Amino acid sequence: MSKYFIINRIIVALGVCLALLPAAGAQQQQQYFDVPFVPTPYVVIEEMLRLAKVTPQDYVMDLGSGDGRVLITAAKRYGASGMGVDLDGDLVAESQASAADAGVSGRVSFQQQDLFKTDFSRATVITMYLLPGVMMRLQPRLLDLKPGTRLVSHDFRLGDWKPDVTTQIRKNTFLWIVPAKLAGPWKINADLPGEKQAIELEMRQQYQEVDGYGKFGSRHAQIWEARLTGDQLSFVMVDDRDRENEAALYFEGRVNGDVIEGRVRRGTGNAQTVHPWRAVRATAK
Repeated sequence: MSKYFIINRIIVALGVCLALLPAAGAQQQQQYFDVPFVPTPYVVIEEMLRLAKVTPQDYVMDLGSGDGRVLITAAKRYGASGMGVDLDGDLVAESQASAADAGVSGRVSFQQQDLFKTDFSRATVITMYLLPGVMMRLQPRLLDLKPGTRLVSHDFRLGDWKPDVTTQIRKNTFLWIVPAKLAGPWKINADLPGEKQAIELEMRQQYQEVDGYGKFGSRHAQIWEARLTGDQLSFVMVDDRDRENEAALYFEGRVNGDVIEGRVRRGTGNAQTVHPWRAVRATAK
């Protein structure tokens, strides 16, 4: 065999390899996923669903659903329905087969699609096991969901948004409850003893953490013990219109867009009275 023949064979082989490089690169790019599949242990899944208080009335969306185990468990043990989303078509097919084997394919579905292009609005519960960068990209969309939507994750948090509840059973599990948007001025009308009282309220908010102050005429009143859980708001103010008979006002109400309605208890024990109250979001000047 001549050396020229050998050299020609080498050149041809190199050409074939170089021709294959773009295709190999494209295939590698196609198989790249933002979040690698790492199965969640079943004991952690059970804690996630327990923490979210899943019921048969819930629609659970699992983001990065992998082999479908979270959603299938939610359907089998809690009677929930829902949808899983994953980029990996093989895992989606595996999930669909597993759901059929478990007898829950009528209540759950799995879609191969980009979770950033997925509509979450139907969800009452969202489960996640995603990397921190993906969680941060999702955070604004999750905050815009309906107040009261439960978000549950393990290992990774939603940036600086503090969880409402954290537990640790083998792994850290986090629960967030999407808060209503409260920041800004409100005008309260409450049927307090003596007269119908108008109160100006200024609320400050950082996720579910709220505080602020009220104004009775020319008097300012601090807000105490403010709590916001989903669309449920409570706080305390002091009614000091009569300094000899001042009393705490315990407000409880439900936030519905630009309106808050509920009841306020004045005082405690035998001196307690209960009154309706309503607040409307004021237009900022």
